[in-house]
Amino acid sequence: MHVSEVKPGERVKDVHFTEDTLAVDLVDGRTIIVPLAWYPKLLEATAEQRLNWKLSGAGYGIHWPDIDEDLSTEGLLRGAPAAPEPMRTPR
Repeated sequence: MHVSEVKPGERVKDVHFTEDTLAVDLVDGRTIIVPLAWYPKLLEATAEQRLNWKLSGAGYGIHWPDIDEDLSTEGLLRGAPAAPEPMRTPR
């Protein structure tokens, strides 16, 4: 089992959006830019909901309380899109 080493520079400094991307600035000066299409909850959120984010996980994560979405810098750095929503069967 591989355990990631915690790197202080990988903490979130700021979060911003374009029409179709999410950009996360890290404390160490890097910026991670990923397509919003990877994160359907963020893609479908309003601009106001996207702007309402909070640091989580000692600064290594981002939480959007209005849409109940959480991302980690580790996942963003790995290029990991959101897991697909489970299929719901009709009742």
